[in-house]
Amino acid sequence: MTHHAAVQDDQAERNIDIVLTAMRELFAEKDLTAIDRYWAEPYIQHSPQMPNGLDTLRNAVPHLDGFSWEPQRIAAQGDLVFTHSIVHGWAPNPVAIVDIYRLDNGRIVEHWDVVQDIVTPENSANGNAMV
Repeated sequence: MTHHAAVQDDQAERNIDIVLTAMRELFAEKDLTAIDRYWAEPYIQHSPQMPNGLDTLRNAVPHLDGFSWEPQRIAAQGDLVFTHSIVHGWAPNPVAIVDIYRLDNGRIVEHWDVVQDIVTPENSANGNAMV
């Protein structure tokens, strides 16, 4: 492995740790001060139901009842972290969500997501689990 690749791998690993810690502290522990530690403005949001800016997170988190974020797969490349998760409490039924986070200087500054209702393997055309 070249030095450049090793540095990229180290940064990717640090970014994964930041995202996992940030999500745990904010959403599982409902610690709103996590926003100040792990996110930064300008926060660009690509999720169609959420406006830009960190006030959206500050206002949404206290109202998420029964919320759980269960990442099943995590990958990172450059300044991006990708998670594929089972999420409860975001929609009426459990959903599968792919989140993409962009980090800058160790802070989450941009977010994309794709949300799907979970279909059981028995009800899927291929018999495979979605997540």
